[in-house]
Amino acid sequence: MDKSRQRRQLLFYLGLGILGAGAATTFESGTPQKNPISATLPTPTATKLETASLATAGKALPDFQGIQQWLNSDPLTIANLKGNVVLIQFWTFACINCQRTLPHITQWHRQYAAQGLKVIGIHTPEFAFEREPTNIKRALQQHQITYPVPIDNDYKTWKAYSNEYWPHLFLADRRGLTRYDHVGEGAYDTTEQMIQQLLKEN
Repeated sequence: MDKSRQRRQLLFYLGLGILGAGAATTFESGTPQKNPISATLPTPTATKLETASLATAGKALPDFQGIQQWLNSDPLTIANLKGNVVLIQFWTFACINCQRTLPHITQWHRQYAAQGLKVIGIHTPEFAFEREPTNIKRALQQHQITYPVPIDNDYKTWKAYSNEYWPHLFLADRRGLTRYDHVGEGAYDTTEQMIQQLLKEN
């Protein structure tokens, strides 16, 4: 099994046991349902994920690299986004964990865009059918996603962020410095509180 599928399965299992109102990296063990990708991994632990939210703190957001196409937007750069609070979302449309986060992310976009929140949904595929722009556009319509979505089919932006997981959120302040990141589902209250805090800062 390749690493991307292992990471996706890890997030699938953890997503079944996350406490949404808990801390950003609080996970609870649960009985995993059978993952159609594979059921061969051992029961995952949260050790690596507990440190993930601190790994990028204070670092400048890397720029977008190797983007094939921008949906819902003209091409953007991190420099274009300075002065805003930026939420970077790594996702792929067939990932069930990503699908469960989307109602929260689209709600934050609607609620906080006027206050200076910019959401960028970097679509990095796992499977071949997730690489097709037509399929991605259909998913944007289905989930009512109107924020910018760059297509990262070659994993260049994924690698620039040293990312390993779907879904993965990064929050940066108005200076472009990462202040928070969260792997997987859950912690929606904590994430929203961080958005609110960063919007209040100069």
